[in-house]
Amino acid sequence: MRLLRTYLFPLALAAATGCATLHGGPFALTYIDAGKQFVLGGGQPGAFSVDGRNVGPVAVAVQERRADGTLTERGTLAPGQTIHLDLTAGSAALWLNSSTRQATVNLLLNGQASGLGMRYEGLRQP
Repeated sequence: MRLLRTYLFPLALAAATGCATLHGGPFALTYIDAGKQFVLGGGQPGAFSVDGRNVGPVAVAVQERRADGTLTERGTLAPGQTIHLDLTAGSAALWLNSSTRQATVNLLLNGQASGLGMRYEGLRQP
């Protein structure tokens, strides 16, 4: 159900309206439950970039997990803010929701987006 809500419905709607791509890549409205993180990428053979916009009511922290496991803070998006990430082969973008309400981000993928891993994880405790 989450896959349908996150990717298939927005892409099907965009295709039906003739807006399936922006700047050459697919986009997806992504919902992140409270206390979860959305992981985009990780283990892929090529580099990619992603533009993200926080379209929800709560802040979303953004981190990069490199192929060697190193975590780098990339910022925190308040509602309405955007970020651009360039990620190397094997890296992942982490979108963290530490609030008590659902977060929503709109993601635009560029580069080697095909075969990109996507999943949800619980937030890790420091």
